[in-house]
Amino acid sequence: MEMWIEYLKAFLVGGAFCALAQLLIDRTRITPARILVMYVVAGVALGAAGLYKPLVDFAGTGAATPLTGFGFLISEGVKKAVDKDGFMGIFTGGITAAAGGITAAVVFSLLAACIVRSKPKP
Repeated sequence: MEMWIEYLKAFLVGGAFCALAQLLIDRTRITPARILVMYVVAGVALGAAGLYKPLVDFAGTGAATPLTGFGFLISEGVKKAVDKDGFMGIFTGGITAAAGGITAAVVFSLLAACIVRSKPKP
């Protein structure tokens, strides 16, 4: 039963992020690209302020998977790198923390490009 509660929390929090983004798309003139950037920046800001970690602890992947989770991952990587390497950690920490996800995105994009033939738009 405990597993289902964890799934429910992840679904509700992740769904709330998606619903908010959809409302912004439907009800405002903000472009989807700007909403994506806003989510990443919000994740960085909330992570840097220490406010996002409790949400990740509560909702698990429901909070860690969306773009706000990517921003949180970057902020955590920068914090750790600054503690370890000092000033240079500002420049290296975010990329180092997100390297696995970035690599997966590049590899799967390459595989998709090899499998699917693109067509020019009419």
